[in-house]
Amino acid sequence: MSLLTAVVLAAGEGKRMKSALSKVLHPVAGRPLVHYPVKAALDAGATRVVLVVSPQNREDVESYVVRCFGRETVKTALQEQQRGTGDAARAGLERVETERVLLLYGDTPLIRGEELERIVAGLGAEPGGSAELALLSCVVDEPAGYGRVMRDAQGRVVAIREQRDLRSDEERAIHEVNAGVYAASTAWLKAALGELRPDNAQGEYYLTDVVALAAPRARAVALQGDPEALVGVNDRAQLADAERLMFRRIARRHALAGVTVRGDGPRIDDAVSIEPDVTIEANACLRGTTHVARGATIEAGCVVTDSQIGENAVLKPYSVVTASRVGPWAQIGPFAHLRPETEIEEKAHVGNFVETKKTRMRRGAKANHLAYLGDGDIGEGANIGAGTIFCNYDGFQKHQTVVGAGAFIGSDSQIVAPVRIGQGAYVATGTTVTRDVPDEALAISRVKQETKEGYAPRLKSRLQAAARNKRG
Repeated sequence: MSLLTAVVLAAGEGKRMKSALSKVLHPVAGRPLVHYPVKAALDAGATRVVLVVSPQNREDVESYVVRCFGRETVKTALQEQQRGTGDAARAGLERVETERVLLLYGDTPLIRGEELERIVAGLGAEPGGSAELALLSCVVDEPAGYGRVMRDAQGRVVAIREQRDLRSDEERAIHEVNAGVYAASTAWLKAALGELRPDNAQGEYYLTDVVALAAPRARAVALQGDPEALVGVNDRAQLADAERLMFRRIARRHALAGVTVRGDGPRIDDAVSIEPDVTIEANACLRGTTHVARGATIEAGCVVTDSQIGENAVLKPYSVVTASRVGPWAQIGPFAHLRPETEIEEKAHVGNFVETKKTRMRRGAKANHLAYLGDGDIGEGANIGAGTIFCNYDGFQKHQTVVGAGAFIGSDSQIVAPVRIGQGAYVATGTTVTRDVPDEALAISRVKQETKEGYAPRLKSRLQAAARNKRG
């Protein structure tokens, strides 16, 4: 089998996106649009990808694809002026040296490698000899807006006609449409592109016109595929539509691999990895490079970004975990917030309305209610009471709090860092800790309570009078 190069057309300006960001870099399920067609081409057997870019987006697009796929795998070609898809393909073909070439668009994230393989194989599918050109078509209920596949009385492909150039109601009623994916003999396609003329409503060079050039010798074949391959992105609404379909596809992929995915709501990025026997509830979001280990549960409304979730860990509803590690059998939430560089070890608990930042909770440690724990190292089995605050920032620098194994921090305590609380130490409720607490010591700092018998009615009367005077 001869080598294959893919040409991905990604030079469009994307004006309808109304964005300073290049259209093909807008994210779908955590990856830029352009990532998906490049990956699909490589999956289909392409040994190199030539990405056609514009002077405006070259630097940003090239930076991403080289970083992701490697400089030897992806090359760029420049389309100096926007003169249509045929002109863009011509620019890309200048860098193709293989016998066969695959052409597709950079804004079609739902194209699959297996569909591209079928199109490449179609170059040998024409009776009486190999086709010069194979293309992907789809049959859809609503063809408006798509180029139609024109066939003769014998069913052979003779042309692609764009929506604006359709000549009759009969042509408009055709339901087989062009998906914009082509495989061709490189030598033939280079020659065909040289024959294109801008004889259309837009005055542009249409790549689709090469189909008519192949027709006289019956050298074009159309293979029907999944209509999702048609989904392209030209504006933010289409971007949202494409992402919804992608999230549905990703959820199904994980479900088939042994993950329980509840409802239609989970939003799982493409790069997320999930082991079998995990449960993902509706409306959870798993983003970036997150990995979820076997048996873990991610409940409704959780948002997990670039984090590692250990075996059998439980993230209760509406917890947020970012750039952190959650160990095996740990419990997080509900409504907990693990900020970057948090590490929750095995069987540790972080409860409702607890926030952590750059903090390590060692095995079995607990902070079950209403606490802020920043720049902390909390020892095994330690207990952090409700309302505890690690006062880690002095306005200029961050400082660390170390809590020893088995220590108990009473509710409503303020721990003013840098400070160390020893193993087995006890910090009484309402204490402000400003100095180290030795192992097994008690730290207590409270204002002495004063009780005035029978004083409450007099106080209430005075307060009521003050309120009446203010209103009057």
